[in-house]
Amino acid sequence: MKLAVLNKSGKETGRSVTLSEAIYAIEPNDHAIYLDTKQYLANQRQGTHKAKEKSEVSGSTRKLKKQKGTGTARAGSIKSPLFVGGARVFGPKPRDYSFKLNKKVKVLARKSALSYKAKENAILVLESLSLSSPKTKEVISVLSAINSDVKKSLIVLPELDSNVYLSARNIPNTKVVVASELNTYDILNAKQLILVEGSVSKIEEILN
Repeated sequence: MKLAVLNKSGKETGRSVTLSEAIYAIEPNDHAIYLDTKQYLANQRQGTHKAKEKSEVSGSTRKLKKQKGTGTARAGSIKSPLFVGGARVFGPKPRDYSFKLNKKVKVLARKSALSYKAKENAILVLESLSLSSPKTKEVISVLSAINSDVKKSLIVLPELDSNVYLSARNIPNTKVVVASELNTYDILNAKQLILVEGSVSKIEEILN
């Protein structure tokens, strides 16, 4: 699969990049995508939720009324979940939501996501995106030149460039990632995948 390399003005440079069929033209595995996305989202959760149990709620532990003869249900502590201000039954506790996923499944999921984008013709290759200093206007002008109708864009850099990152972080629905940190969720969440030319070989090196 060949894609024309575009410059910052959105025009073809006359050069092209060949995308590996082993990455961008496989039969997508939806279950691998599901597992990798599930793990990514699970890892984003802090898991610091906490509700007080009966022993942690403030209040007296004396028996409220005698056991029998009141005509109502027996009641012990005011901290019972049945009373207002009492504890919560089976409330959430701090926990770790992360789980293990085999590397081969992750690689398959990323290849599947990239193959979906290739089928949708939602991949662009940009010649370069280097900035001398953080300038949001420059990144906006590049995006409008190459994909003015796309609402969500994912820019993939071959290596970390703080100027590009700082320039793009305030642009709505635009995210910048390094090729080594490319994940299934970000690929599928974006409507357009913008690969800076050097990142193509990096992605092939990682996924192969």
